[in-house]
Amino acid sequence: MAGIYLHVPFCKQACYYCDFHFSTNQRYVKEMTEALCAELKLQKDYLHHEPVKTIYFGGGTPSLLTDEQLRRILDIIKSNYSIAGDPEITLEANPDDLTPEKLESLRQIGINRLSIGIQSFNQDVLKYLNRAHDRGQALRCFENARKAGFNNISIDLIYAIPADSHDNWHQDLDQALELQPEHISSYSLTIEPKTTFGNWLRKGNIPPIDEEFSATQFEILMERLTQADYEQYEVSNFCKPGYYSRHNSGYWKQEKYLGIGPSAHSYDGVNRRFNISHNPKYMKAIAESEIPYEEDILTDEDRINEYLLTTLRTKWGADLGKMAYKWEYDLLSEQGAYLERLFAKNYAIIDDNHLKLTKSGFLLADKISSDLFKIKI
Repeated sequence: MAGIYLHVPFCKQACYYCDFHFSTNQRYVKEMTEALCAELKLQKDYLHHEPVKTIYFGGGTPSLLTDEQLRRILDIIKSNYSIAGDPEITLEANPDDLTPEKLESLRQIGINRLSIGIQSFNQDVLKYLNRAHDRGQALRCFENARKAGFNNISIDLIYAIPADSHDNWHQDLDQALELQPEHISSYSLTIEPKTTFGNWLRKGNIPPIDEEFSATQFEILMERLTQADYEQYEVSNFCKPGYYSRHNSGYWKQEKYLGIGPSAHSYDGVNRRFNISHNPKYMKAIAESEIPYEEDILTDEDRINEYLLTTLRTKWGADLGKMAYKWEYDLLSEQGAYLERLFAKNYAIIDDNHLKLTKSGFLLADKISSDLFKIKI
């Protein structure tokens, strides 16, 4: 089984924290749509005709595409790829795009999962982040999505927004739990260099992220969502029973996926490659029937490191038997002393020959993974 990711690199406006590849110039949306369709045809053999179980429209803001543009892309996929039964088809969307009419059209097209970028229900926080929607739109779009028949909805929330207390974060979680989405993805605010926040931080106009404040809010997140019967199946992702993101789970389980569009990444089970992050150059290359990508040839050490980095973020953990079979790597022998320290601090456990992080370990997931890398990066 495999997945297809489509990167739609357009937004109405730039959120101050975002460092994904996008443009606020929507002049070439039509041309980009045609380029995505053309690349899908050019790449039809990349997945070796494995059945596609998930299709994911990301960005950027794919909800900016018209219904006809989305339908055309899906038709191209269905014509050129083997589609598994009951595929998960996700569309990332901003609340201000999800009118009742749009939602009804999305259902008819075949979108069966929404990932809504709410980020916060607090009006002041939304302005601080430079989001294009307001609190009212966030609440109305969710209600309208339910009325349109969507029964698999994920919402995004951001924590660690500078504040004097945790009150705003509790209020965001109160509102999220009142809505009862099937899935919640929640990430700490990070300040990347090539963003507005990064520029403001260099000038001293905003404070740096308080790591202790962020950690406390992550603990609040875990406690409150667990109490509300959401399962934390990945460090930043929570769901009701049976509502894992099948697409993102494929990434964490290192399944094959094809990335379409500028900046999109692909993995064929052996090596990784990524398209150029430049809209005009991407469209020009595709028009000439060329795929503008660079390839990352992975060594066994790279694969071991990637496996640890992705699997230790999940509830399933790292399969020690798989590591020994695929790469002849005995993690318990190679990292025994470090692992003993993790066990003593209750950061990790061994369960059914899988190394799994505990809730406390999730707080340090990336550091623990890098500490365990076979070759340090």
